[in-house]
Amino acid sequence: MKFVDEALIHVYAGNGGNGCVGFRREKYIPFGGPDGGDGGSGGSVWLVADEGINTLVDFRHQRVYRAQRGENGMGRQMAGKGGEDTVIRVPVGTVVINTATAEEIGDLTTHGQRLLVAQGGHGGLGNIHFKSSVNRSPRKSTPGSPGEERELKLELKVLADVGLLGFPNAGKSTLVRAVSAATPKVADYPFTTLQPHLGVVRIETDRSFVIADIPGLIEGAAEGAGLGIQFLKHVARTRLLLHVVDIAPLDGITDPVAEVRAIEAELKGFDKSLLKRPRWLVFNKVDLLAPEEREKTARAIVRALKWKQPWYMVSAIAREGTWPLCLDIQRFFDEQKLAAAEAAREQGA
Repeated sequence: MKFVDEALIHVYAGNGGNGCVGFRREKYIPFGGPDGGDGGSGGSVWLVADEGINTLVDFRHQRVYRAQRGENGMGRQMAGKGGEDTVIRVPVGTVVINTATAEEIGDLTTHGQRLLVAQGGHGGLGNIHFKSSVNRSPRKSTPGSPGEERELKLELKVLADVGLLGFPNAGKSTLVRAVSAATPKVADYPFTTLQPHLGVVRIETDRSFVIADIPGLIEGAAEGAGLGIQFLKHVARTRLLLHVVDIAPLDGITDPVAEVRAIEAELKGFDKSLLKRPRWLVFNKVDLLAPEEREKTARAIVRALKWKQPWYMVSAIAREGTWPLCLDIQRFFDEQKLAAAEAAREQGA
């Protein structure tokens, strides 16, 4: 199925039903008085997050959604039936933006979460509401109010704990294959990854994390070059970034230090806050170097970058060094969880 992470839809809430002008007409009751009922409220439009959906592709085929109109009021003080709501299922991780104001209406991050995106109109009042001591036969009612109408932009940001960064052919997809059951495409040419892939890394039965592989970045990605700008938003939710670097480029010319700096510039151009996120350096393809050269080469790059955060040497294709990396990632998340629980206890004390 094609991965689609953006869509435009138009939603129409139902109009409220009109109030009724009616009078009681029964035998032996010559002055029955007004008895017109109220109109029913129009249906609203809701978005509901569903973990069973992982793409917005359905919204390429259906773009308009309408809720039901409320029924008009009737005589004998009978109110009109309210219109049924329209419920639209979207993937977990969907951000909803009002295109008219560029305002973010909501962010659906948990399964079953509901978001009201268009409120149904209120029903009009029947003439029973307008009787008084000086107007015993009012012929006045009010129409139902119109429902809200909006054009919405839906953006899907995948929910993952770990996001992979790196130039094309750095080995990100191979790393995801090595540590999870995900099977992103792997080949010996650039841009084999054309859409994000999620993989679950299971350390123990109840200890796991989700890793996301996004298309490789190139210089100018934040300005639209390559494929990365379409998917950089997917790393916005991650708690940890792994910067994957090819430690032994086959062309012998590519400079790993320059590549790391280039990716940092793209992150800064897209969202400066991403540079403040925990980011670990992962030197991949160390199997292409002699054992005595691996650490020497890695340390030289670390010194040139003045790198202060953790760094690792792995061979994703040989699955060398990948398990210790996963254990450290899980330990990092466990420590975060404990720190958050401790902070919550201190606030509650």
